[in-house]
Amino acid sequence: MQGLPALGSGLTVNRSLRGPLRARLAGLDWSGITRELWDRGHAVTPALVAPGDCRELAAVYDDDGRFRSRVDMARYRFGEGEYKYFADPLPPVVADLRAGVYPHLAPVASQWMAALGSADSYPDSLDEFLDVCHRHGQTRPTPLLLRYGPGGYNCLHQDLYGPVVFPFQMTIVLSRPGADFEGGEFLLVEQRPRAQSRAEVVPLGQGDAVIFTTRFRPAPGARGTYRAAMRHGVSRVRAGSRMSLGVIFHDAA
Repeated sequence: MQGLPALGSGLTVNRSLRGPLRARLAGLDWSGITRELWDRGHAVTPALVAPGDCRELAAVYDDDGRFRSRVDMARYRFGEGEYKYFADPLPPVVADLRAGVYPHLAPVASQWMAALGSADSYPDSLDEFLDVCHRHGQTRPTPLLLRYGPGGYNCLHQDLYGPVVFPFQMTIVLSRPGADFEGGEFLLVEQRPRAQSRAEVVPLGQGDAVIFTTRFRPAPGARGTYRAAMRHGVSRVRAGSRMSLGVIFHDAA
């Protein structure tokens, strides 16, 4: 990815967002989230999606007309379970999450690139960024629903769909841990130079969102800042059914 347009550092406020979600986004501690992203490569935003919206999104899974494709994880050795990519138009809550969170993360993404010596920067609004994706032939929507039954899991991976990649993405758990499922913890693993990898389990409740790096984070090293590669996954579901929403900001080729 080269030469993304630098369009300033002002924060675009999406006035079309529905009231409750706009209020939740406005009430988040974005300064604290930014610090956690710099320090650890991820941050948790509690109760971002209301329980009713979680249930409605989970119910959409059986409506194949809302999706562009379905992936059986076992077939490709990605894990055990399945997921479906939404077709356009996205459900309103998914579109609102994508458009509402992106402007808060774009300045951080540009700062990360600068810290790593890259000239890449990111537009202020999601629409402008998606225009960049489309000019590079990435036109297919990437938000998805994931479903795991007993024994289901997701291998460590990165979600890259073309040359244009936004540095952050987001996962929201739609099911209720301890009630709908057991196990199924969100996992992050960071590779460190000349050292063993570091793993972290990220506890999430229903409606909680974890914002995390798509590929790497800038990390301080003995010779300056370096790219610490990170992958994410889901541990084995011991019982029940776990559903989650993945919000990826770049489109797919």
